[in-house]
Amino acid sequence: MAQEQDVSRRDFVKAAGAVTTAAAALPGKVEGFPFINSVRAANEVVNYAMIGTGSRGTYLLKHFKTTDLGRCVALCDNWDVNLKKGLDTVGTNPAAYKDYRELLARKDVDAVMVTTPLYMHFPITKDVLLAGKHCFCEKSLVFKPEEVHELRALKESLPKQVLQTGLQRRYSQFYATAKQMIDQGVLGEVTHIRAQWHRNSNQRRPVPDPSLEKKINWRMYREFSGGNTAELASHQIDVADLMFGATPEFVIGVGGIDFYKDGRTCYDNIQLIFQYPKGRKLLYSSISTNSHLDLLQAKRVEFGEVIMGTAGTIEITIGDDNHPATALWYREPKPISAPTVTEAAKKKEEFKAGATMTTAAASAGVPLLLPRDAMNNQDSFLSREAKFARRWLYSKGIMVPEEDRNPVDVELEDFLLCVKDPTSRKPKADLEIGLNDSTAVILANLAMDENRRVYFNEIEKLGRAPETKPPAKKA
Repeated sequence: MAQEQDVSRRDFVKAAGAVTTAAAALPGKVEGFPFINSVRAANEVVNYAMIGTGSRGTYLLKHFKTTDLGRCVALCDNWDVNLKKGLDTVGTNPAAYKDYRELLARKDVDAVMVTTPLYMHFPITKDVLLAGKHCFCEKSLVFKPEEVHELRALKESLPKQVLQTGLQRRYSQFYATAKQMIDQGVLGEVTHIRAQWHRNSNQRRPVPDPSLEKKINWRMYREFSGGNTAELASHQIDVADLMFGATPEFVIGVGGIDFYKDGRTCYDNIQLIFQYPKGRKLLYSSISTNSHLDLLQAKRVEFGEVIMGTAGTIEITIGDDNHPATALWYREPKPISAPTVTEAAKKKEEFKAGATMTTAAASAGVPLLLPRDAMNNQDSFLSREAKFARRWLYSKGIMVPEEDRNPVDVELEDFLLCVKDPTSRKPKADLEIGLNDSTAVILANLAMDENRRVYFNEIEKLGRAPETKPPAKKA
């Protein structure tokens, strides 16, 4: 038993084996990137603007300060309170607008961030692209089925413009490492993913004036939002797409307004099952009455994913400004058959009581190691021993591996790099990734609303005008 619970050097070497190439899958430092087709000149920064300076917009503006690749030249919000927050956050006196069309008319704007309420994502993104600007749009990329088809057609007609979706887990070293381990077979065949985003909160925001209820709490109302499916589940559905390397075949689910009878029209709890090819499944839960996370030794709360394969498991969660991303890898133990049980009344007859049981000692979780902890041929003796020492400290919980940078910083910088070199550099969370994610949100809500299994190929007909047959020719 002690051997099973101990984290050995060999375990760490095996865990680290998958990370050596993970670094190449992520945007690196600015130096060395070839700016072939620049915005104006290779040594100039990208002039960006933001439409929507509410909570998410101002959060991204803070993170833009970590890079010198971009310069904020304009902000827009139709509420004075949010606009002031944005201006205060930037602190460099960008131009301010209430009508985003005036902002789009500026010739010095290279790229635009769309961080408005969901129902405005598509109309504004459409106008941004038509204005000849590059666009970063927060998830979910679109709100309605017809927008899936229209945005795809529009972007195909404008191939030189960058369109990136705000799905930052694709820019995390931890998630890249997990994907690398899956691709290398370390987890065996991945069959199930379980994900949750639980909160113990009504998720409401204070409203100073009742007339501002829907402007401030737009996430509660169907006419503006996709509810928890769009605001929370979208991130983790994208994780499942990434790890499975596929999109779902169908979804079933239940949701309800069961605990907060406050006039909202979006569900306060949802439970979803997505089936992927080969019978693989994503089991998803979002509730608003408890924030416990039964992963990662319960050291985090609210959100995380567990990726389950025939040879092992990864528990993982993204970081935020206060908590680093983290992940643990568990080997799948070999089952041991239960011993034969002898019934006292039949001493001469041996049988196995009930169903055959199997049991085995659980393996200890090994922290996923990042590229800087991977061994390479260039390491000196001291460097290798230092890495082993860090791994030992990780195993004892004294230290935890941390990403070099917040994935939000990485995704924003990568967007600016794509804008500088749109010919040879493409976003990791591109148009199709964003549309796949939005489709999953739309169809999951439909499955809950209509209490039925919804197939993903239904999106091909949803939102399209019915075909009209030409009138029959007269004889």
